[in-house]
Amino acid sequence: MKVAISIPDDVFESAEALGKRLGMPRSRLYATAVADFVAKHQGRKVTEVLDRVYGTEDSHLDSRVRRVQRRSIERNTW
Repeated sequence: MKVAISIPDDVFESAEALGKRLGMPRSRLYATAVADFVAKHQGRKVTEVLDRVYGTEDSHLDSRVRRVQRRSIERNTW
């Protein structure tokens, strides 16, 4: 899909230089940059949702579970 966007001159010039240095066509450079940006922000959304879910849950272990885990760890040689 073709789109028209406006970006600051300094960003454009930096992108052009990077594209030339990497031997990457402009379209591929911009598509890769946008894909990385979207992936980064999708990851943040997942983190936000998990923070909300686990923020409402009690994070303390039952004392019996804690004892069993401690015994299991003590038996292992690290």
